[in-house]
Amino acid sequence: PSGGGGENRLVSLPLSRIRVIMKSSPEVSSINQDALFLTAKATELFVQYLAAYSYKHGRGKEKNALTYSDLSHTAEECETFQFLADILPKKILASKYLKMLEKEKREGEVGEDDEEDEEEDEEETVDEDVGS
Repeated sequence: PSGGGGENRLVSLPLSRIRVIMKSSPEVSSINQDALFLTAKATELFVQYLAAYSYKHGRGKEKNALTYSDLSHTAEECETFQFLADILPKKILASKYLKMLEKEKREGEVGEDDEEDEEEDEEETVDEDVGS
């Protein structure tokens, strides 16, 4: 069976959302239906490849699950996916992040004594997006 909208079943991502993202670029004035479909399909295949690669090379395999940690490790270690490192930063404990900030501050202000507030009990995770 053919007809309008048949190609929509070939992609899982919502074409309307892809169109909105594409139109957010100031250089884009109109979007050809084929270009929209191909962009959606390419995005879907890329996400599948990223997920499969991360699962295969990550620790989640042991638990039969794909984890955020697997994805961030892939972005950090695999040259193909390094452009995602800012989008998928490694997660660290808030206490470790605060200690890193403290250390940076000390190294930046050698000789000055600042009060040191250590927050050992924080168990939240934060993005390791230091210095960006």
